[in-house]
Amino acid sequence: MKFKSAIITQASGSIGGATYAHNQGGLYIRARSIPTDPASAYQVAVRNIVSQLVAAWANTLTTAQRAAWGVYASNVPLTDVFGDPQYRSGINHYVRGNTPILQAGLTRVDAGPTTYSLPDFTTPSVGFDATADEIDVTFDNTDDWANEDDAAMLVYCSRPQNASKEFFKGPYRYAGKIDGDSVSPPSSPAAIGLPFVCEAGQKVFALIRVVRADGRLSSPFRGSAVAA
Repeated sequence: MKFKSAIITQASGSIGGATYAHNQGGLYIRARSIPTDPASAYQVAVRNIVSQLVAAWANTLTTAQRAAWGVYASNVPLTDVFGDPQYRSGINHYVRGNTPILQAGLTRVDAGPTTYSLPDFTTPSVGFDATADEIDVTFDNTDDWANEDDAAMLVYCSRPQNASKEFFKGPYRYAGKIDGDSVSPPSSPAAIGLPFVCEAGQKVFALIRVVRADGRLSSPFRGSAVAA
């Protein structure tokens, strides 16, 4: 995490017994704690995917493919929590894009993108059906991703929360995807089964991204609704 102040321009991580952090309320310092590692099946699955991608980068991708990801990375900054552009490496973008691709059961993309921008998509809306344990996602099926084979809208959800909760940092659980199709784009809204059981009156938070066929991953949309 990062910390900015009139005295300290930026700080990251822990110093002694203090950890510098930032949330929607602003900057803060908290007592340092040692994180636990529950190593759930879902965490292990994602870690295995990352390990596979790192190995593929080193052993499978050609020099030209790695260079292409490097060119993409040098042209496409990611925005940090302060709104500042941050340039990452080619392998960072390769793993960033392909981790959710593999998590969603899509095909790994090794060739570096030649479009130098993050994908965009029309802001969706979400609703939660407690009876069917589903998230209903309303989206624009004229968006580019919806009319492209091997592209998809990826949907992640939180565990149910109190209805009064206004902010959720994570973790989110992968719920499902809406596949793009160049011949017959998906119909909106789409219903996706929730990874957690919820009850009417509980709030559920959603995180939605779009991945394009060339391996580019969008910035996230975050939304929430009270289950009905």
